[in-house]
Amino acid sequence: MMKRLSFVCLFFISLLLVSQTNSGLKTDSISNNIRTNRIIDSLNHNDGPYMFIDKEKIIEKNIVNGNVETKILELNTINTEFEYDPFIYHNVSKIAVISDVHGQYDLTFNILKNNHIIDENLNWVFGTGHLVIVGDIFDRGPKTTELLWLVYNLEKQAENNGGKVHFILGNHEYMVMQNDLRYINKKYWLTSKLLNTPYNELYGKETVLGRWLRSKNTILKIDDNLFLHAGISEVFISNGFNLEETNQKMRQSLFDDDSEPMWHTLYDKYYDNNGPIWYRGYFSADFKKSDINKLLRKLDVKHVIVGHTSQKQIESLFHNKILAVDSSIKNGIYGEMLFIENGTYYRHTMEGYIIKLH
Repeated sequence: MMKRLSFVCLFFISLLLVSQTNSGLKTDSISNNIRTNRIIDSLNHNDGPYMFIDKEKIIEKNIVNGNVETKILELNTINTEFEYDPFIYHNVSKIAVISDVHGQYDLTFNILKNNHIIDENLNWVFGTGHLVIVGDIFDRGPKTTELLWLVYNLEKQAENNGGKVHFILGNHEYMVMQNDLRYINKKYWLTSKLLNTPYNELYGKETVLGRWLRSKNTILKIDDNLFLHAGISEVFISNGFNLEETNQKMRQSLFDDDSEPMWHTLYDKYYDNNGPIWYRGYFSADFKKSDINKLLRKLDVKHVIVGHTSQKQIESLFHNKILAVDSSIKNGIYGEMLFIENGTYYRHTMEGYIIKLH
């Protein structure tokens, strides 16, 4: 009997040891796979350029196959001073609008190309038209840097052809520049590590893209159309709405130190859920036609164009009084543009098909 018990005990001890060994092998295998994947990610990592302004020179950094390449450039190699964009335009006959592209460079390229904003070589072909980007180039997708430089270059090309590119800042631009990095693509954690620079500082006040971004508006008015990322509520404008002041205060928040009490006073008003980069009230079941009519009178416009709240396509509310242009490009599958031509509103699909809105 004792021999049987001893045999049984030895058998179970053996099973336990084998199990622990196998478990250890599995754990080691998982750890090795993780390390291998990280090495592969690093070797395949390409990003940039990031341009830092250092007194009388530009320090350009690119990541090529996981290696940081640094160049020292003359200060006049690229523009480092940006005037604040105007925020009111009149007599614009042709406007194209896209929103919430969220790092999805390839899809955005196809939408712009198929709708004759750019050609296959990234050249501006929209003539004297105005392209409005209603915020949120940053976060989610893996090609934010490429999109930012595309828009940066298209601005110059458009102006040379009598056109205009307007990049309105959305909540994700403000979040990144204020170091709220909840939604950045994992690629950019590696970029930050390789460059040994916090991600928000890649867009700091002494970088080319950081200064460029800080020149942008939050709200834009073209003829009877008001463009902003999220929306603007009656609560926000109840104490008097001033377009210039709103742009100025939002811009100021990107320059001021968030440790100052004054910054928090500004933040509490302009970053509220009723304000221009967070409001979603137009899409509430409680929002009525009488509400929008009252709001439009106070804003002195006939149409408000917003992104931020995702749709499956360009949507018209209240007979084009509200136009929702976040067509879920962030998912990297499909997206659309809004076109405004001589006061008529159209959906343009990813493939370039045109549907009139009523």
